[in-house]
Amino acid sequence: MQQIAERLSIVNSRIRAACEKSGRETSSVRLIAVSKLHPAEVVSSAFAAGQRLFGENYVQELSDKAYKLTLPVEWHFIGHLQSNKVKYLPGIVTLIHTVDRLSVAREIDHQWRDKAETPCNVLVQVNVSGEPTKSGTTTIEALELVREISTLPFVKVRGLMTMPPFYDDPEGARPFFRELRLLAERIKAEAITGVDMSELSMGMSGDFEVAIQEGATLVRVGTAIFGER
Repeated sequence: MQQIAERLSIVNSRIRAACEKSGRETSSVRLIAVSKLHPAEVVSSAFAAGQRLFGENYVQELSDKAYKLTLPVEWHFIGHLQSNKVKYLPGIVTLIHTVDRLSVAREIDHQWRDKAETPCNVLVQVNVSGEPTKSGTTTIEALELVREISTLPFVKVRGLMTMPPFYDDPEGARPFFRELRLLAERIKAEAITGVDMSELSMGMSGDFEVAIQEGATLVRVGTAIFGER
């Protein structure tokens, strides 16, 4: 799996360059290696090359990999989350990126209250583009959703997440990344108790450099590391 190590090195170099271009410290951006639909062996290979943070889109696949691997991997859940699947995530994930409605947040609160000693860290997913095929709350409703989630003792909002439309030219995604950053700044200004807007999860293989320039702290990169599925 030497190819994975080489691809990881290239992606990390691109992250460093994007940070330098925008005057940011490289440490302010974390790379999530998206291993969905790839076998557990590729996670082991990426781990051997120095990668520690991985993202999965499907609860069952994440659960299977987490229990198969004995490596000290940090898992993030980055896919659409159904309330009935939340019960499988306590004890596995350190961050859920895709909370887009209060019912899911309430189920997270319930499951973490029963199974975990500390609250679950989450990001609120915002459908900045308004595309009907994408999950996420609206930019108008995001603040109120954050307020509602903040009342749940076992759920802690740490920031926002979005997926822009696909563009051949990554510059096309810039306005959507910028809008998410500005939304996070507006929510932060509300000083809601227990809410921390320190994380912006945005940017994937084709546009993560633009996302970094617009303030991303978490970039979700799969194909550029593991190849096509």
